[in-house]
Amino acid sequence: MIHYKTSEEVQLIKDSAEILGRAHGEVAKYVKEGVKTSFLDKIAEEYIRDHQGVPSFKGYNGFPSSLCISVNEVVVHGFPGEYVLKDGDIISIDCGVFHQGFHSDCAYTYPVGEVSPSVVSLLKTTKESLYLGIEKAVFGNRIGDIGHAIQKFVESKGYTVVRELVGHGLGQSLHESPEVPNYGKKGSGQKLMDGLVIAIEPMVNLGSRNLVQERDGWTIRTSDRKPSAHFEHTIAVFEDRTEILTTHKYIEENFKF
Repeated sequence: MIHYKTSEEVQLIKDSAEILGRAHGEVAKYVKEGVKTSFLDKIAEEYIRDHQGVPSFKGYNGFPSSLCISVNEVVVHGFPGEYVLKDGDIISIDCGVFHQGFHSDCAYTYPVGEVSPSVVSLLKTTKESLYLGIEKAVFGNRIGDIGHAIQKFVESKGYTVVRELVGHGLGQSLHESPEVPNYGKKGSGQKLMDGLVIAIEPMVNLGSRNLVQERDGWTIRTSDRKPSAHFEHTIAVFEDRTEILTTHKYIEENFKF
């Protein structure tokens, strides 16, 4: 069942997303060679809690951290830990905030130091595909229109779209209906109605789209160990407009690629 949001509820999600965006911006200051991923997690959690939020991911189905930190071939759900970032890495940082009863969710993938041109292109393509998907997330369109736009663009650039992992609705729960795949057919799936809040999050691989789950039960990586990128926004669909509730602005004040 889809829980459509009132304008007041959307504003609460947007308030949560502001804390989230600023937490991402704090973390972005420290994404550099020589930094432990556990330190990035500490920065995020402290900022969120200092601003009356709760990290959405920490404790969710047993997940141990505030951030999902996924380096290089890890697609999603990587753990922060003792890994030290090195020149040439890419790192996806996914975070959620629970505030005033509502969740927000947002992700960004960073290059660390000098990254190969093919990987920079992967990052730029994945980020652009997110906004192409958002362009199709308008009142009266369907879920399949979002995935079709993402898939068509990504595959035209020679990359592959992850299919086993998808975007989702969110609100009072971190994951709600509907699922939002990053592939699909035009005109298929759930119709987009007023008050729909969803997270759109393309996950795109440099090589094969096939995945492997590690023994920890969480970490998902590419089967060929080639890099994967991930960008995400939470958006709201209204009858007269679509609004991006999360922001990458604070990241990009501190970090450019």
